[in-house]
Amino acid sequence: MPLSEELDSVPATTGRGTFESTDPATGAVVGVFPVHDADAVRETVERARVAAERWAALGFAERRLRLAAYRGYLARRMHELADLVHRENGKPHADAILEITLAVDHLAWAGAHARKTLGPRRVNPGLLAANHAASVEYQPLGVVGVIGPWNYPVFTPMGSIAYALAAGNAVVFKPSEYTPAVGAWLAAAWRAAVPDVADAFQLVTGSGETGAALCRAGVGKLAFTGSAATGREVMATCAETLTPVLMECGGKDAMIVDDDADVVAAADAAVWGGMSNAGQTCIGIERVYATSAVYDRFVAEVTRRVADLRPGSDDAATYGPMTMASQSDVVRRHLDDARAAGGRVATGGTVEGGYIAPTVLLDVPESSAAVQEETFGPTLTIARVADAEEGLRRANAISLGLGGSVFSGSTARAVDLARRMRSGMTSINSVLTFASVPALPFGGVGDSGFGRVHGADGLREFTRAKAITRQRVALPVNLMSFGRPPAAADALARVMGVVHGRHR
Repeated sequence: MPLSEELDSVPATTGRGTFESTDPATGAVVGVFPVHDADAVRETVERARVAAERWAALGFAERRLRLAAYRGYLARRMHELADLVHRENGKPHADAILEITLAVDHLAWAGAHARKTLGPRRVNPGLLAANHAASVEYQPLGVVGVIGPWNYPVFTPMGSIAYALAAGNAVVFKPSEYTPAVGAWLAAAWRAAVPDVADAFQLVTGSGETGAALCRAGVGKLAFTGSAATGREVMATCAETLTPVLMECGGKDAMIVDDDADVVAAADAAVWGGMSNAGQTCIGIERVYATSAVYDRFVAEVTRRVADLRPGSDDAATYGPMTMASQSDVVRRHLDDARAAGGRVATGGTVEGGYIAPTVLLDVPESSAAVQEETFGPTLTIARVADAEEGLRRANAISLGLGGSVFSGSTARAVDLARRMRSGMTSINSVLTFASVPALPFGGVGDSGFGRVHGADGLREFTRAKAITRQRVALPVNLMSFGRPPAAADALARVMGVVHGRHR
């Protein structure tokens, strides 16, 4: 699908010219895209609002059929989309395939489970309304705005797009200005797969001003993925119109390696969790706390595995360049701060243009930026701790809390540590696995944001709860009437005393 075709559907009124998307490895232009101004964004949202009524009226079964057609379109053209992700984001083709596979799987789950999760269900009316039937259902919000990231330009925004669509909403998607071609491809694929409701999924492109316009355009909810700093700006803008928000603001995820852990498996997982996608993973492992019993073996195994990794843009490269050039500066600052604070570089530590060598840091003080702030590069800090409890205290000591990992030979011990880890998700004896389970909610605590995508929680996130009661029979005495007998309140008090008064 050529980019010229993908851009055919963008509003004619953009007002601010165009911008280029480039290959982070070569600088070659991937595509030229319009900068949508506030008027163009409003026009797009209004078109989506009209489409939302038709999309919601289709009902769960018809929406499921169309979501299946969309995921089928993506699945049949997976390599085409992966090639585009590679060119615009920089990650290897194989990693792009894995990302798209996850997105397709989530599309399937959202469509299949929307009716059961959101459809009308009866609830117990309780004692005071025993003569009524009570039910709750979850109704769509109308139009959902989605501001997506550049690091996983298919999977991450689809966590909002798929679930919002399955819940009966239309979507207006603003991809990152670093990956607009991927966003345009996804929107064009929807139009091709589901032409009868093409306007239910629309695209706007641009930078921060376009995102701010989307916040102000009257959407029913705004789902944002990005840094905590930008998330605060998005929230402030949405507050102007009391637009509710869903925030996924990154992480500084920790791994705890316990005394009886499988050290080889833990090292393998830490290297993948920390280095894949050039470390540009919000739920990637950035900190490891290994107990004294396994620390030396763990460091040796990690260092051995890292030696086999190589960044580059060729087919044999382990991972690609930094998608956003300025991210290299962040990584360089963290490395310099770690060294200045007394940390040691076990391997790596070099930044050459957009390529960062896989880096392992030891003895880095907990106060260092390399431990406290999201690095978003191919780096790992490994710290020796007396036991897993100390590791847990250190893991929980920072403001970010998205994901995490625990490696232990004891299931009971691992589950206990996972439950007490201050994070929205934790994997045991693996990394990142929770993201691949569509039924599980995904989201963080603290500075990592709030709200959830994926699973039943993700479907409900894009709805409003609607409560309905229906009187089945009339009572001899209507307590909710000015015509009730004077003694009715005293009788009610006696009944409540009998039913509830004996509990102390």
